[in-house]
Amino acid sequence: MEKVPMTPAGAEKLKSELGRLKEERPRISREIGIARDHGDLSENAEYHAAKDRQGMVEARIKDLEDKLARAEIIDPTKLSGDRVRFGATVTVTNLDTEEEATYQIVGADEADINQGTISVSAPLARALIGKSPGDSVTVNLPGGTRNYEIADVTFR
Repeated sequence: MEKVPMTPAGAEKLKSELGRLKEERPRISREIGIARDHGDLSENAEYHAAKDRQGMVEARIKDLEDKLARAEIIDPTKLSGDRVRFGATVTVTNLDTEEEATYQIVGADEADINQGTISVSAPLARALIGKSPGDSVTVNLPGGTRNYEIADVTFR
């Protein structure tokens, strides 16, 4: 079984979502029961909507339980060094535009570019892994090829 890397905050977020979804189960069951009481199920939109919602919730619960069971929780605050790896906060400079950006490399489920986090499987993160400050990387992105230089690597 392949491990799923995540930070402690990412694991807590998934556990919270899992708890919320499990608490939602009884409400969905009640909705199905109420809709079933309305009669003919073949033309009952409420019934079908509740059954669809139940299917989506159950699938998400199964997905979250699987990810948490395979979780490899890595605490970036306990890491150090100058090489980029999971959990690192990396400051890069776009060599074409001289723009500087800072990203933390996290698990796929906790990545949010608007929050400054990118997935460990994202093209930029894959290109940065194993590199040190001063190293340059070329990344093929959907918007074209970009060249970056690593300015700083920290763990926080």
